[in-house]
Order: sequence, then C-alpha cells, then structure tokens
Amino acid sequence: MRVQDTAGDKDTQRHARRAVIASTVGSMIEWYDFYIYGLVAATVLGRLFFPQTDPYSATLLSLSTFFLGFVIRPVGAAVFGHFGDRIGRKAMLVTTLLLMGVSTVLVGLVPTYNQIGIWGAVAITFLRLLQGFGVGGEWGGAVAVATEWKSLDKKRGLAGSWPQFGSPLGLLLALIVLTTVSKYGTTEWFETIGWRIPFLLSIVLIGVGLYIRVGIHETPAFKRMEQNGTIQKAPVSVAIRKYWREILLVCGIRSGQHAAFYLFTTFVLSYGVGTLHISKDLLFNALLLACSVSLISVPLFGYLSDIIGRRSLYIIGAVTLGIFAFPYYMMLNSGNTAIIVLAIVMSIVVHDISYGPQPAFIAEAFPPEVRYSGSSLGYQLSSITAGGPAPLIATYLFHQYGTTLAVSIYLAALATIATICAVYLPDTHRRNYNSSDASDSAGIEGGRSVSLQPAQ
Repeated sequence: MRVQDTAGDKDTQRHARRAVIASTVGSMIEWYDFYIYGLVAATVLGRLFFPQTDPYSATLLSLSTFFLGFVIRPVGAAVFGHFGDRIGRKAMLVTTLLLMGVSTVLVGLVPTYNQIGIWGAVAITFLRLLQGFGVGGEWGGAVAVATEWKSLDKKRGLAGSWPQFGSPLGLLLALIVLTTVSKYGTTEWFETIGWRIPFLLSIVLIGVGLYIRVGIHETPAFKRMEQNGTIQKAPVSVAIRKYWREILLVCGIRSGQHAAFYLFTTFVLSYGVGTLHISKDLLFNALLLACSVSLISVPLFGYLSDIIGRRSLYIIGAVTLGIFAFPYYMMLNSGNTAIIVLAIVMSIVVHDISYGPQPAFIAEAFPPEVRYSGSSLGYQLSSITAGGPAPLIATYLFHQYGTTLAVSIYLAALATIATICAVYLPDTHRRNYNSSDASDSAGIEGGRSVSLQPAQ
C-alpha cells in the first residue's frame, strides 16, 4: 500500500528550485577548487615542487599528485554516501564544501621546493588527498538534492544536469582567474606569487556556497524514508551487496566520458604547451570558449534525455566520443589556430552528450535508501579506472610511442566500454523515482537476483 507523503506540502517548486541552485553553485565552487589544481599542475607545479627532474618527469610527477586526488574519491564516496543515506543529503553537502574549500586555500600557502625542499611536495600531496576526499562525497549528494522532488519528476534529466552544469562553470571560473592572473604579470611573478592567487580566492567562494547551501530543505524523498523507517543502518554495505551490478555498470559508463574530460582539459595543456609549443594563453582562451558553449550543451542534453530516454542518448554520446578521438588529435596537430580552437570546443560538446543525462541515468538506477551511496561509489570508482590515470596514461603513451594515435586508441577503447555498459544499465526514467516501493525496496530487504542481460 502506498504511504502518503506527509512532507508533500513542502515539496514546492520554490524549494525544488532553490535546491537545484544550491547544488549547482556548490558544485561550481568545489569543481573550481579541483580544476585549479589540475590546471596549475599541468603548467607550473612540476617546476616548483619537482625541479631536480627533467621536464617529462616533472610533469609526470606533478600529474601523479593530481591522480592521487582521484584515488581517494571512492573513499569519500563511501564515507559521505553512508552519512548522506543515514542522516540526510544537506549536511553532507555543507561538509564537503568546507573540506574542499579549506584544503584549496591551504594549497595556495604551501612553500615551494626551493623554500622547504621535498616537504612542499608532501604538503601538496596531502592537501590534494583532502580535495579528492571531499569531491568524492559531493556528486551523489548534489544530484540527490537536485532531483528528489516530485515537481521535477518529468524533467529530472534537466534538473540532474544542473549539478553537472557546475563543472564547466567551475572550470570556466578557474580558467578566467588563471588567465587574468597570468596575463597581468611576468612569468617569474606568476611562478612565485601569481599561481597562489586562484587558490586563495577560494575563501570567498566558500562563504558564498555556505550561505546558499545552509538555506536549503532536506529532500522529500529522504523525509519519507525517515517517516517510513526505511533508513538503512549500513547503506554502503547494502549498496555493495544488493546493487553491485549497477555500481560496476555505472563505473563502466563513466569510463569514456571521464577520461575524455581530463584528456580534453588537462592533458591538452601539457601536450599543447610542452610538445606542440602552443601558447598557454591560446589554450586557456580556447578552453574558456569551450566551457562557455558547455553551459548551453550540458542542460540541453539533460533536457533531451527527458524526451528520448537516458540510455539512447548516452549510447549516442559514447559512440560519437569513440569516433571523435581520432580527428581530435589530428586537428590539434594541424598547427592552424582556428582548427585547434575548433577541436577544443568540439571536444567539450562531444563529451557533454553523455555528461548531460548522466546524473539522472545513474541516480535512477538506485532506490532512495542507497541512492547517495550507490551512485557515488559507481561514479567515483571511475576516478581510479579512467579519469584520474587518463592524463598519466596519455603522457606515457605519447612518450613511449611518439604519436597521439596511441592516445586516440586508448580513448576509443574506453568509449567502447562505456557503450557496452550503457546497453546493460536499465533506463528507468519513467518509474516513480521518489517512492521506495517503486524503487525496489524489496531488493534491499530480501536481496535481488542479478543477471547481466541487456536492459530492456
């Protein structure tokens, strides 16, 4: 028998709209923090914290600390997912914002190798781990807060895309700040003081984000869980035991998109500046333009998923990505400024075909009782398998084989994996997303029979 939703009076469009805004702004701030490190790591951190190595090794070591932030993400997903499904989505989003913001500000205060030797690199690595831990818990909560409202049932794809919208917005902000700082100072000034400014500015963003997130309501779906007594004692354990198939498939569908993003935004900087000798300003400006276009394409593809379905659009995106992996590097290697800019803009749009519908597609695979835990684990596992190591693997492949064809084949292989996994992950966007009984709560209580058959 369906339980009446006593919290329904508060499930208004105004509260839902504020929740979506809070998720978007908070995500923007946290991704700004995360991207700032990646962008600086790809350009100057190697020389500042690993100066006794050759340029290739310095870049590799710098990107290795970047990768460590990804390794810790699944741990953050498990910890924040547990408490997000136990005590509420809102509290976790405030906590992750604080953790990310404080660690980012501290990065801007770390002395370089010339000042304190290897301890500078140690401090940077530790703070990078804290950043990754916070990011690991951010996404699942942001998506739950943005989508768990009855008034958004028919436009959940669009609503879920707004936290994703925070990612290009954060990258756009990071690029604007870095471009401005690097433009109005000498190279020497940038490598001594300028690179610290974007990190220190994060303290202002923390205040803005906290103001917005503290004022949101808990989602009606979580309140219903409290009223019905369906909150799990160990949601992460339940998610792993009962929904391991969905977790692995989510990790799989993320592979192509996740690796592509960091190849298109991080590796392109180290490769473009270090190998092709393209000016850093040109690459930053091209990425600025690409991120501006992404502000339209991300919600557009989220909206389209409400019309044609998540899985269909996702498969289109993954296949397109696998094909685009080859002309992309040809365009970068052309030496023509217009073609290089076009390649960078196109790369982000191709990426967004999958990225826009992704939150709703993933969140709908889990019932409310383990939604934060399950979706976070699957989403962040790809940080280890695809996103995190992508710039490292690309750097190694190019150094080893001397051609970007190896990088293209690598990306196409991941896109193929994503396509196959999308075929098997059910598209449940027409189900009652906010109802425990419609979301397979019986599977939580008594287990589920699992078979890897293509989704119908």
